[in-house]
Amino acid sequence: MHGEQRNPSKEYVGKNATSSCASSASADDDLRLIVVETDRNHPLVTHEQMMPVLPVVRVPSFEEAVDLAVEVEGGLHHTASIHSANIHHMSDYGKAIGTTIFVKNAPNYAGIGYGGEGPTSFTIAGATGEGLTTARVFVRRRRCTLVGAFSLV
Repeated sequence: MHGEQRNPSKEYVGKNATSSCASSASADDDLRLIVVETDRNHPLVTHEQMMPVLPVVRVPSFEEAVDLAVEVEGGLHHTASIHSANIHHMSDYGKAIGTTIFVKNAPNYAGIGYGGEGPTSFTIAGATGEGLTTARVFVRRRRCTLVGAFSLV
């Protein structure tokens, strides 16, 4: 981001975390992710980043978090994820967000088969909801991935 600019600066797209913060702070070359707390209307939340920046927005409840996530996802139906030990939260969020790829307790690339469910597949998802592709089909399939075990407390 630069000054009052309200869109991500293209000079940072596809760059590593060290490059992304070089103009505003010094960083070690081993830096892999930048986590920043911001408000719900910040461009880091409302625009796709394509860079290693994770914006965090505090909300008072799980239900408000789901509402915000659905709003920000904007009906594009591409990918969503959740990290939780609460199976009901995972289920409720999955139903509300309705994305083609929904990953629980794993990195999002698990949703395209890398270390997760099914064969590795890439997506053509967009505003119309196209999704995972294979050599046999060219239709939207929803994929929901849960990686690892957890216990309900």
